[in-house]
Amino acid sequence: MSFTNNHFSENKSDPNSTAKEANALKKSQNNDIIKVRNGCKDIWNAYMANGAIYSPHDIPFCPTTAAELPHGIVTWEEAKAIYKKNISVKSDFMYDAFVCFYIDDYKFDGPRGIWHDAEHALAVLCHFSGVITPDFSTYQDFPEPLKIYATYRMRLMGYWLGRNGLAVINNVRWGTEETYSYCFDGIQKNSVVCIGTVGGSPRKYVDRDRFENGLHEMVRALQPHTIIVYGSANYPCFDKLIDQSLKVVAYPSHTASAFEKRRAR
Repeated sequence: MSFTNNHFSENKSDPNSTAKEANALKKSQNNDIIKVRNGCKDIWNAYMANGAIYSPHDIPFCPTTAAELPHGIVTWEEAKAIYKKNISVKSDFMYDAFVCFYIDDYKFDGPRGIWHDAEHALAVLCHFSGVITPDFSTYQDFPEPLKIYATYRMRLMGYWLGRNGLAVINNVRWGTEETYSYCFDGIQKNSVVCIGTVGGSPRKYVDRDRFENGLHEMVRALQPHTIIVYGSANYPCFDKLIDQSLKVVAYPSHTASAFEKRRAR
């Protein structure tokens, strides 16, 4: 599958963009093959797929472009607040943290979310050290096509952001066993990957077996040299991986960091 022969784009530079954002958007536009049919709108984000290669399940390959581990990780909600606070003071500010999307989907997906307003997302993200690819949910009770589509969007948006100069680390999200055939597609082997442990998995005992089974399958399939964990890694399954000489690096979640700050007062 390829969108490059049926590519539509409405990328336009915002005259109010900062120089840094304008450069990012200009690079985005230069990277895309623009074939516009009058009156046609690209509601599928086909422009993102220019030059992409695909797995047998049509999941785009998203290279790992980050050269080093994050010095910190903030959520998309935090990133937007940081952007709003700093952009009027210094238009080319940089914040030394990667941005992740381990938050409720409605906070970053939907009609005004990162998928439907990708240029705004790029304008915000280019002020940060890098990005963990979006965590579009693949809930166990979702129909299989929705879970495949969520995986597709994770990889495609990550691929597009990386192609536009951002340091990218792949988020990995699996469900029950039937998702193993595609949920690891499009991720570079023997690289660094990121997973989130906030929310239900593996904190809730009822979901722990599913999480641990998927974790071991991910390690088998992708053979990562480093696993970044957003949230707690204080579980036996991670200890076992460390014993196997696999590097596990945990970053506190926003909630955990806020709790620690309150305790310190």
